[in-house]
Amino acid sequence: MLMNRETSVLLVVDVQQRLAPAIHDGQRVAANCAWLARVAARVGVPVVVTEQIPEKLGGTVEEVRAATEGAEWVSKHCFSAQSDGCLASTAVDKRRQVIVCGTEAHVCVQQTALDLRWSGKEVFVVADASGSRDPANRDLAFERMRMHGIEIVSREMVAFEWLQRAGTDVFREVNRDFIR
Repeated sequence: MLMNRETSVLLVVDVQQRLAPAIHDGQRVAANCAWLARVAARVGVPVVVTEQIPEKLGGTVEEVRAATEGAEWVSKHCFSAQSDGCLASTAVDKRRQVIVCGTEAHVCVQQTALDLRWSGKEVFVVADASGSRDPANRDLAFERMRMHGIEIVSREMVAFEWLQRAGTDVFREVNRDFIR
């Protein structure tokens, strides 16, 4: 099963100001989330961003906020954005495939991904754009999600599957601006 830009949405989960500094390799995780959001915008994939109790954890980090201009934004209180109900009527609700990234991999990312999978979505979690405070928790989350039919992918896998082919104008743009 390949990711397709016509049927997928990028879901950026809780990359927030007060949590980000505690995430193992958090700057790289945030940078990769921003990279994915910019690629999504370039190829026409909608983006949805969640924030867990932003009045306590702060808003989304500036690098991701800047990259997600035009995205749909939702606030939540439950760890799973799907069980919170905040994804209803967003692009996540309307698309078959959900590409998920963010923090923490073993909490909000995992619970959201599992709930989306159980609701019938094709779910892909981007490993190099997802993190936890403890890398062991991140790795366990990936293993658990994989056991439930969730694909664990890299940011470049997402980009190249969205592109589908070389030689197009959009391929040349993405290759020049993001890959090289």
